[in-house]
Amino acid sequence: MKASRLVLLLVLFAAVAAFFAFDLGRFFTLEQLRESQATFARWHAERPLALALAYFAVYVLITALSIPGATIITLAGGAVFGLWWGTLLVSFASTTGATLAFLVSRFILRDAVEQRFGSRLKEVHKGIEKEGAFYLFSLRLIPVVPFFVINLVMGLTRMRTLTFFWVSQIGMLAGTLVYVNAGTQLARIDSLKDILSPGLLASFVLLGVFPIIAKKVLDKFTERRALRDWSGQRPRQFDRNLVVIGAGAGGLVSAYIAATVKAKVTLVEAGKMGGDCLNYGCVPSKALIRSAKLAHQMQHAAQWGLHESPPKVNFPAVMERVANVIADIEPHDSVERYTGLGVDVVNGYARLVNPWTVEIDGDDGKKQTLTTRSIVLATGARPFVPPLPGLEESGYVTSDTIWERFSQREAAPERLLVLGGGPIGCELAQSFARLGSSVTIIEMGDRVLARETQEAADMVKASLLADGVELLTAHKALRCETRNGGSRLVVEHAGREQALPYDELLIAVGRQPRLEGYGLETLGIPTRQRGGTIETNEYLQTLYPNIYAVGDVTGPFQLTHAAAHQAWYAAVNALFGDFKRFKADYRVIPRVTFTDPEVASVGLSPEQADMEGLAVEVTRYGIDDLDRAIADGQARGFVQVVTPPGKDTILGVTIVGAQAGELLAEYVLAMKHGLGLNKILGTIHAYPTMAEANKYAAGEWKRAHAPEDVLRWVQKFHDWRRG
Repeated sequence: MKASRLVLLLVLFAAVAAFFAFDLGRFFTLEQLRESQATFARWHAERPLALALAYFAVYVLITALSIPGATIITLAGGAVFGLWWGTLLVSFASTTGATLAFLVSRFILRDAVEQRFGSRLKEVHKGIEKEGAFYLFSLRLIPVVPFFVINLVMGLTRMRTLTFFWVSQIGMLAGTLVYVNAGTQLARIDSLKDILSPGLLASFVLLGVFPIIAKKVLDKFTERRALRDWSGQRPRQFDRNLVVIGAGAGGLVSAYIAATVKAKVTLVEAGKMGGDCLNYGCVPSKALIRSAKLAHQMQHAAQWGLHESPPKVNFPAVMERVANVIADIEPHDSVERYTGLGVDVVNGYARLVNPWTVEIDGDDGKKQTLTTRSIVLATGARPFVPPLPGLEESGYVTSDTIWERFSQREAAPERLLVLGGGPIGCELAQSFARLGSSVTIIEMGDRVLARETQEAADMVKASLLADGVELLTAHKALRCETRNGGSRLVVEHAGREQALPYDELLIAVGRQPRLEGYGLETLGIPTRQRGGTIETNEYLQTLYPNIYAVGDVTGPFQLTHAAAHQAWYAAVNALFGDFKRFKADYRVIPRVTFTDPEVASVGLSPEQADMEGLAVEVTRYGIDDLDRAIADGQARGFVQVVTPPGKDTILGVTIVGAQAGELLAEYVLAMKHGLGLNKILGTIHAYPTMAEANKYAAGEWKRAHAPEDVLRWVQKFHDWRRG
């Protein structure tokens, strides 16, 4: 650090230390202000200019040093100088002091921060350059963080000093006026009855409601600012309260809520009602998993005292059952059902013309244009297909196309390659292996199920290997080739290439949001650099405050139940946001991988806690000890609970075993409502059930925290009682 910076830092440290060492804070209290009121009044009468200059200097010093006292000294400004002169002095003194703190932070810290975090700060600098003034104005108007923190942090950015000064001056003016006015009322208290004066009560009511009023004003300003380029196209009347684009989980729930509260809502779907989950994901995969599990049980029937009978798989019948399951569930998401609920359902392609207008090309050839107060984008995601050379020529399937392709097969593919070791890849790989395919998983990472704990992933790996699945981890796919009428995938491992022949190649390396064709580019709705999802705020609003996004198209979770969860917030905010808005709550989001054994998890894992430097306890109960699991021949797996040291608060849970997804629900409920392990332990669980595993896990925690000292005295008591 340069000598000049070191000297300045020492001076600042000495000044702040002196403030606390000499207890100068005692002069910045309401009591002291009341006691000194007469003295200030006399000084103001005798030497008004000198007092004003001294007050200005003290205020600047307090603010520049970022030490407590600004609120009291602001009230003092109103009490001594009155509303207008007090506001003038405080306004310029606070801005001057804030700017000095800004410059000091920049002089002492910015170079060091740039050197250490320069690459990470590039996006921050771009944002400050583009929207810095507005962001600072928002923080000044509604202080979500203390003013002194804003001063110091902004000093680390590349914001111009003049910009910081004038934005701070304007942004703090309204709050300054409110506090100075409160100070003028405090000056008038001469007796207890003055406390109940209308002026004083009104001033303090204004202090309380000012943040609410400021937030409303800022919201309106933000809305007008976002929509200013389209203001001339805003309709005077609207055809709909809400238009929802996409009829997957997020879109269906959004439309359902709107119809329930009697809003006029149109739901537009270009494909099949029910979206990916019903038609290509959750439902068909679980139907397939059930058939595969039965085939596995038949093959291992001796475990249950029956003659083993290797299954004769009727593959077309298996795929027909998958189609029938989809058909049986379809009415839940059908056009007829939602029309009956009061939703105007349109099959067709929707495109945003402006923030209030949606143009729809119907499947029936009709085109219609609807104006709407709000829009929910629930367009979902599609499988990501990596740009592998030769892939299109060699052929492949995804989790979307596999069902139609395989429904035309007479038997399961003899050689199935699965590219990707995530939940989709592992579920389908295990199922087809149990139905007779020779399956190989190619995973670029070091292990399958990278988001789960190492122990959970290892148990799934062992199960996959036992089912005959070959696992090639740390293998990178390079290209596809067609040789002698057959296809093969070339992979690389440890610098060596290997060719893997296949009959079918399943691409399961992730999903990407559906963004094209909806007019998002016309409106300039931004997407996140990582993942390409639509940017939304905590209320699920996009760049335009009346356009919301939910589900896979915005993230952060690609889960059906997460999309439905978001949809409630988006629909309610879209319809009633002028009165009350709700921030989307992501504190407790469960997930389940439906392999055998299942892997279910929620919240913090031990690995995450370790990465974040959090001290936690891990309690583990082995399901192999559970009576019902033993009776069912499912005695494998565990329940693992993460808690703070010495406390029963549940921070996270991982369950591996049969019905793990069902068992997790109790912990999700407990975490959502702040119930600890003691509450679970004190709840009666029916015997014999798998749910007892949760109670026994809580019991393991209780046993580890038994009060040994107290128990020793209890033992002595019982010894004494026996004589």
